[in-house]
Amino acid sequence: MRLINNQIYLPPPAQKGGMSLAEAIARRRSIRDFTPEPISQSELSEILWAAQGITDKSWRCRTVPSAGATYPLEFFVVCGGSGIKEMDDGIYHYNIDSHSLTRHHKGDARLALARAAIDEESIYQAPVDIVICAEYERTLRTYGARGERYVHLEVGHAGQNIYLQATALGLATVAIGAFYDERVREVLRLDKQTKPLYIMPLGRPA
Repeated sequence: MRLINNQIYLPPPAQKGGMSLAEAIARRRSIRDFTPEPISQSELSEILWAAQGITDKSWRCRTVPSAGATYPLEFFVVCGGSGIKEMDDGIYHYNIDSHSLTRHHKGDARLALARAAIDEESIYQAPVDIVICAEYERTLRTYGARGERYVHLEVGHAGQNIYLQATALGLATVAIGAFYDERVREVLRLDKQTKPLYIMPLGRPA
């Protein structure tokens, strides 16, 4: 872990080797039972990079397609006590350009997040939750009302990449869309224009 100016710089993601894409697709499952074992910063790095990492800095290409390269998605990591090795609990924002995390708020918010998601136990049981949010206006200003559809397509791309990368790493996840939007926004202390779309618990399968 490198900590510079209150930013945690994640290890560089490995982009070669490991499980084949075909095998990851075949093994992908939605899993809701997790052990309390923490994940490593390297594993988190791989997951976040797969979801939205930059693949070509000259063109700012990312790991998922985005309508007009408007990139409306924002990612927050909700970390429980000892959920990620050598990191404190809290809510972290993923800085895509620098592949780093900034702590957005201190404390373990998993229980409050689970309650906002109709008491979904897996959210509290998993050591880490990734919450994918969107700032719709980034896409709407280019595409108008049609842009809402494009945002929803993009979050699906990102969610599938998280599933596949988790599978390849021997981790587990599940995509959760049943929650009270405003309560999740309050738990994460999000700006009003930032809307939660997916909660994805992440950890080792029980």
